[in-house]
Amino acid sequence: MKEDGRWTRDALLAHIRQELMAPVTAIVGYCEILCDEAPGRDLQVISDLGRIHASAQLLYELSDRLLDPEASVALLEGTELASAQSTIRHDLRTPLNAIKGYSEMLIEDASDSALLADLSKLLDETTLLLNRLEAIVDFTRTESAPFGSMPEADASTMVAHLESVIRPLSESIRRKALPGYVLVVDDNESNRDLLARRLNKEGHRVEVARDGFEALSSLERTPFDLLLLDLMMPGLSGIEVLARLKARPDLAGIPVIMVSALHEMDMVVRCIEAGADDYLPKPVHPTLLSVRVDALLERKQARDRERLYLQQIEEEKRTSERLLLNILPEQIIKRMSDGELQIADRFEDVTILFSDVVGFTVLSSTISAQVLVDALNRLFSAFDEATKRFGIEKIKTIGDSYMAAAGLPEPRSDHAEASVRLAQALMAATREVRRESGHDFHIRIGLHSGPVVAGVIGAHKFAYDVWGDTVNVASRMESHGIPGRIHMSSETARRLGEGFRVESRGRINIKGKGEAETFLLAEGA
Repeated sequence: MKEDGRWTRDALLAHIRQELMAPVTAIVGYCEILCDEAPGRDLQVISDLGRIHASAQLLYELSDRLLDPEASVALLEGTELASAQSTIRHDLRTPLNAIKGYSEMLIEDASDSALLADLSKLLDETTLLLNRLEAIVDFTRTESAPFGSMPEADASTMVAHLESVIRPLSESIRRKALPGYVLVVDDNESNRDLLARRLNKEGHRVEVARDGFEALSSLERTPFDLLLLDLMMPGLSGIEVLARLKARPDLAGIPVIMVSALHEMDMVVRCIEAGADDYLPKPVHPTLLSVRVDALLERKQARDRERLYLQQIEEEKRTSERLLLNILPEQIIKRMSDGELQIADRFEDVTILFSDVVGFTVLSSTISAQVLVDALNRLFSAFDEATKRFGIEKIKTIGDSYMAAAGLPEPRSDHAEASVRLAQALMAATREVRRESGHDFHIRIGLHSGPVVAGVIGAHKFAYDVWGDTVNVASRMESHGIPGRIHMSSETARRLGEGFRVESRGRINIKGKGEAETFLLAEGA
């Protein structure tokens, strides 16, 4: 751990680097903008802008060297301080004076308002830097240091604040990701070994690969959490490996840190554009490696948790939809999901089917509840399969009664014929359950066709139901029917095609409707 005096000095240097590099960076930025917009201008203007840009680049390089942490410390601790400061003062003023001089000449002759505005900003930044030059060079002098003009209490507070910023976090405060599975790819054995050992020390599980091909092979068979990828390798370069990785949807989510001895910004930008998550220069600083790896692993672990939660939510949604499909038609569910608050429709031509177990009340008193419910469940489960097979909507069951409707919620022209086929299937299912259970099950079925109103009712327990005189008549067809036979109204009978044979039952008295001719599906039809 550094002594408190060292931390204070580093805090001062950090403040100087931050405050005094700002105008240098601004000068370079304005120069680049002016050069980008130079084509098409007067040749002399272009030439002068080129000289300004060259001076700005020189200024940046000199300032960067001066404010390099190691160079700053050397100046603070060296014996040749006065000589070094004199040289630096001269070297910095040379490009600054060139920038200032050419800018002033261009401003005098400028007629373009955009050019004039940028040149004025450039000149302002240059003047600002000239005024700060003594602070850059003489940062060991109290009166020229960045806190020299502050009251002592304020300066102490500022130093304390900067120290708190630059001191590394203690292990108890620093956030650490869970250990991850890391692949280190480098053609240099020493580099591979150093990175692997440092990561192992942090608790991570590590595998290594000697080149890009070996890395891709490892990625195919192993679910790594992070990839440390060397940029310059024989065979496949790091950029090529990265491109192949990001082209694979199943591998693209693996975080990648590019590692290289090349420090050029263009190369860093290229790696980030290709999909890299971070970039580390060689030699890799152990602490920087640790925090970068932890940050990316924490991000990936958060993404993995989010993906798992989304999968769970999607599965729960599918489960809810499956349960809802047992209650409501699929088309109705979609309309409700789309925000339709009230579902109510009129259908001009549908067929309603009612089925009822004959003598169910008497039967329920002769067998146990478990046996009764089991038999009824088997019967209605077979009925449900049949309605699904024929594309007919089950409406509800009431006790031992079963109700279905054909021609809604999607209209269909063959609703009467489909309902008769369903009725035949229900009769066959009843015979099968009767044979398997040994109980004397018989059902009556009634059919009627006509207009109805259908919709969803209920707030906590939804129900898709059907109303209208057609429903009432269909119920009467069932209650006035014959066990084991399919009874229908004339409205249903006349909608059947030639493939169905019906027998007139004559005119019978229908409760609430009076006399009406009804029909039975011919046996064996």
